[in-house]
Amino acid sequence: MSPNPSRRSGKARRHRVTLGIAAALTVAVAVPTAVTHAVAGESEGDSPASAEASATARHTQFQRDADAVRDTGAIGVQARVSGGRHAPDTVTSGTADIRTGRPVPDGGHFRIASNTKTFVAAVVLQLVGERKVALTDPVEKWLPGVVRGNGNDGRRITLRQLLQHTSGIHDDYPGIESAKEYQEVRFHPFTPEQLVERAMRHRPDFRPGKGWSYSNIGYILLGMVIEKATGHTWHDQVRDRLLKPLGLRHTYHPGNSPTLRKPHARGYQRFRTKPKLVDVTLYNDANASGGLIGTTADLNRFYRDLLGGKVLKPAQLKEMKRTVPLNDEFQVPYPGARYGLGLMKSKLPCGGWAWGHGGDEIGYMSRNAVSEDGRVAVTTSVSTEWATSGEDALRQHRAGMKLVANALCRDGG
Repeated sequence: MSPNPSRRSGKARRHRVTLGIAAALTVAVAVPTAVTHAVAGESEGDSPASAEASATARHTQFQRDADAVRDTGAIGVQARVSGGRHAPDTVTSGTADIRTGRPVPDGGHFRIASNTKTFVAAVVLQLVGERKVALTDPVEKWLPGVVRGNGNDGRRITLRQLLQHTSGIHDDYPGIESAKEYQEVRFHPFTPEQLVERAMRHRPDFRPGKGWSYSNIGYILLGMVIEKATGHTWHDQVRDRLLKPLGLRHTYHPGNSPTLRKPHARGYQRFRTKPKLVDVTLYNDANASGGLIGTTADLNRFYRDLLGGKVLKPAQLKEMKRTVPLNDEFQVPYPGARYGLGLMKSKLPCGGWAWGHGGDEIGYMSRNAVSEDGRVAVTTSVSTEWATSGEDALRQHRAGMKLVANALCRDGG
């Protein structure tokens, strides 16, 4: 979640969350062959087409909103409403692959990016409910000596502050600014320890608890805390505590694999320099700040179960929903929004509030909105990210947020 929530979309910053934001390039998708093949990806067969369902919904507002996201320059769009008056309802727009023109699968896998943070936060809060960790625990208790140097002090930073982005830890997450950089790093992720060490080279952005600044590094530290507290990796805990019990069969941690399970739309990145449109489907960077892969159906189910009280005990869900205001930078893409513990609260155009998170990773943007009671959820996945300008990214972000907000308002959010 960030002014460019994509973890790899800004210089030396990665915001795997919520604002991948897009440009005003209308795509029909006629892209020169030299560009479309600029970065070769793995071959895949056609997935089951969603053309018939999409055609049926062609003239609905839901479809028009998906088309509006596509018209910002996105290659492919899929969106789903679950639990509403008209649910389940899915729409798609654009194409899954500019080489073949095959349709976007309405159940396609994608990198859920910073939506992963909500899963990580849920595991931490389950551990709190089991009295295995406490929100007031200092980071030092679990990771002695790790958060030190240049004014950083793990003895003064609590787990709550990591969860809520109020720790002050500087978010020095490496960015990808060109096709050349993508080729160099796509199979060579930083380790959690390396990423934390990078952050420790910087002074804190503010004293712990005295500000708000989105920090992927904070969630990488939480992944390390989960492993220390349980003896198991953060993603094993997500699998055993959340994915299996909730029946989220299409959400998974990819391990060291750079691929996505089929079906999926290919992911594309728009860069400032040539080649400007690049296939970035192959990628490996699966840490606790945004490493899961999933589907719109699974994300909707997870957020509905979370807000509906099926994941956390009442006391821990109440803590998750205790919010603070975002900083000025984030108020631009999320006016009036507030952040809890791995969960964001945003204003709806029809009145009231929606919960969710969203995510941005190279090649994939997702936005979601869930009703207060968890009855209705909407998720959209866009298989395009922008590394051109904030304005370009903001256009796609706003179109995506409009899609999920309108759908939630229509279906009883």
